[in-house]
Amino acid sequence: MTVEMRPERRPNSPLFSSGPCAKRPGWSLEKLEDACLGRSHRSGEGKAKLKAVIDKHRALLGIPDDYKIGIVPGSDTGAVEMALWSMLGARPVTMLAWESFGSGWATDVVKQLKLKEAEVVTAPYGEIPDLAAIDWTRDVVFTWNGTTSGVRVPNGDWISETREGLAICDATSAVFAMDMPWDKLDVVTWSWQKVLGGEAAHGMLVLSPRAVERLENYTPAWPLPKVFRMTKGGKLIDGIFKGETINTPSMLAVEDVLDALDWAETIGGGKGMIERTDANAKVISDWVKKSNWADYLAADPLIRSTTSVCLKITDDWFTALSAEDQPKAAKALVTLLEKEGAALDIGHYRDAPAGLRIWAGATVEKSDLEALMPWLDWGYAQLKETFQK
Repeated sequence: MTVEMRPERRPNSPLFSSGPCAKRPGWSLEKLEDACLGRSHRSGEGKAKLKAVIDKHRALLGIPDDYKIGIVPGSDTGAVEMALWSMLGARPVTMLAWESFGSGWATDVVKQLKLKEAEVVTAPYGEIPDLAAIDWTRDVVFTWNGTTSGVRVPNGDWISETREGLAICDATSAVFAMDMPWDKLDVVTWSWQKVLGGEAAHGMLVLSPRAVERLENYTPAWPLPKVFRMTKGGKLIDGIFKGETINTPSMLAVEDVLDALDWAETIGGGKGMIERTDANAKVISDWVKKSNWADYLAADPLIRSTTSVCLKITDDWFTALSAEDQPKAAKALVTLLEKEGAALDIGHYRDAPAGLRIWAGATVEKSDLEALMPWLDWGYAQLKETFQK
């Protein structure tokens, strides 16, 4: 595409941020008029709405009846930390990290919990460790989808059905976008702000019966803050998993996620959400196949994310730039597209290689991604011409 070929059509919504993510199509503040505001979250109405969030998640995602589902503080981060601080230490643990959040969990376990039998297995951005080599006599902590690297685990086949350790999975940008093999997972966490396009600050925590058994039969050597405590007197605090939250939730955010869950139901539930995500990801894939300057950060198609799609710039002009100038050039492209109203917040994560990161989750309209692709080509042509002058 030449510099002169400015696209005629912009996306109706330029919101392609990887978190918080775009609201569902047709969303408006009017959808929150029934929020339980000015009332206690422990009132009958408040508890009913919180329990509805749990029940709708179970139904839409097909979470087994004997798994516990809780709403916890601190978004996905809080949910992951609750699991790490409450359950680890009972047996050796393997931390898998191929992007920044997985690396963060590894740091917490090694430097904060200071577990002596913690093994950290890493891979560079765009790659994934050898999953077939994982020892399932140990607890294993991993992200299902690396939001900052565009790398996901291909499936759950690598998780042992006879595992002795717990499979602890940060799935915040995977749930509602990818098939989750619940029988292979013992702890699963996510937040409302990702694929559902909900508001931040609240996390979801799912526990298998094996995870509950760990909680009820193991006491960590370190003290737990109140917001992490899930047991009392050696028994699970069951109310947490019925909508009786540990701390006060935002009932406005609760109403918002209920609206998102209702919308998900109208498009075919969890399956419909996955289909929308896959269709969105295909728009980008089809464009990449034709591009002469961009490619996926993840070379292997089996491990490419369908939500947080991370792209690298492969043009010789760009790769010849210094390590210092490449991020500057990528940022200049992002800034140009933002000024044009074509795309907001599609820059690479600060620790990742320079490039673009485009959210393609279910709340994004396929037509908006189709409109965005020509703008990427136009913007890059503008960028290249500017830098070469």
